[in-house]
Amino acid sequence: MTELSPLLGNDLAGGFAAALEPLNLLFGLVGVTAGTAIGVLPGIGPALAISMLLPVTFGMDPVGAFILFGGIYYGAMYGGSTTSILIKMPGEASSVVTALDGFEMARSGRAGAALATAAIGSFIAGTFATVMLMVLAPALVELALEFGPTEYFALMALALMSVGGLSGGSGSKGLVAILGGLALGTIGIDVQTGQPRFTFGVPGLFGGINVVIATVGLFAVGEVFWFAATSQATGLRSLPVDAWVKLNRQDWRRSIPAWLRGTFIGFFAGVLPGAGATVASFLSYTVERRMAARPELFGKGAIEGVAGPEAANNASAGGSLVPLLALGVPGSGTTAVMLAAFQMYGLQPGPLLFTQNSNLVWGLIASLYVSNVLLLVLNLPMIRVWVRLLQIPRPLLFAAVLAFATLGVYTLNNNIFDVGLAYGLGVVGFFMRRHNIPLAPTILAVVLGPLLEQEFRRAMSISGGDLTVFLERPVSAAILGTVVLFAIYPVVKRSVEERRES
Repeated sequence: MTELSPLLGNDLAGGFAAALEPLNLLFGLVGVTAGTAIGVLPGIGPALAISMLLPVTFGMDPVGAFILFGGIYYGAMYGGSTTSILIKMPGEASSVVTALDGFEMARSGRAGAALATAAIGSFIAGTFATVMLMVLAPALVELALEFGPTEYFALMALALMSVGGLSGGSGSKGLVAILGGLALGTIGIDVQTGQPRFTFGVPGLFGGINVVIATVGLFAVGEVFWFAATSQATGLRSLPVDAWVKLNRQDWRRSIPAWLRGTFIGFFAGVLPGAGATVASFLSYTVERRMAARPELFGKGAIEGVAGPEAANNASAGGSLVPLLALGVPGSGTTAVMLAAFQMYGLQPGPLLFTQNSNLVWGLIASLYVSNVLLLVLNLPMIRVWVRLLQIPRPLLFAAVLAFATLGVYTLNNNIFDVGLAYGLGVVGFFMRRHNIPLAPTILAVVLGPLLEQEFRRAMSISGGDLTVFLERPVSAAILGTVVLFAIYPVVKRSVEERRES
């Protein structure tokens, strides 16, 4: 891989020559446009879209097909922020955090600023991630390969602990949300013993609860139920669409550091298989809240709460391509589908791909630069078009949301049971909202629960049941030390405040 460096300029030039061919450029434009629309629709993510396109693209030129897939991937990662900001309906699990402050900005008449910081942050993060993918892939892959079960377990534990900041100040409710998500994540067949767990004999639960179903059920369906019960679930406000939408000087000053921090967090989280965009966005939100001069504004419309997670979200997309292209190891659900696409074309990602199919690899990398520019050019002028969603009558809007959510869930497996499961989780989400239990930690726990259990069992198998194995490796010990600090920090802070008051 290091031998590629002297030829980097020639390879990238060849990649841009392929990406800028008229037909391939059209594929990129179609990809980012379709991807943005897919990201907007709740429940329909890039993995599902690419999997549905696999039969259609069979027989196409591989370069054009993967440029299309790359455009859909990047576009969908951006598009998920739109409904999160405008109607608090995350199109993707990784956009859950964006809804916390983005929706509050929209309610206060600043939907345009929230969408603008999401678009610009996505462009910065996507461009940086593509540069890192091109230049530092070999070194980053070697670093990720050194992570064992103990490091991955510690990383997952840190991500779960970080969501304590999303519980609205109530640690007990945040803990209930996390435990509920972990419980949902254990449903299904145990991969090691083959025994069904918490399925109650229902065949539809043997495969576990898909994270898309959990996200759509708890958020989208639950939000519709809340609206139906209260008739004031969202309190949507319209932003005049004829106004010039832009970031003011203070927005730029607050957004730029958040973009940069989110970009770094997102890319490195994307490189690690299993972490991905959801973990990256949650970690970024936590970092922004802890570094903020006024953390009490988070959850009430802090622009940093949109800028950081959206940058992390998009940077993780480029990061997840590093292990796919360099090792043939998918770093996310979407890259797992792309791995199947490589195999459909008779290609095997890995070091040989860079030498035997360099035109494809560098054409894909160059197209990601082009896709980022197209996303910025297309979406910034269209912000006022997206803001028009706020003018749709609320009953009609929520009826459409329920219809799209139902369609998205059903198309996952063409199974009506999944629809019923999403509606059941919607009822759970309704009661969680009623009792002010945060939904975001539950979603993260559903995503991380199976991975956390898997890495813990692997570590125990290697060590023969010795728990000290988590402290023997410096990286895992340092991460777990951070987890402990996160756990005791609120207790110490509250104790100090009580002493000052007394």
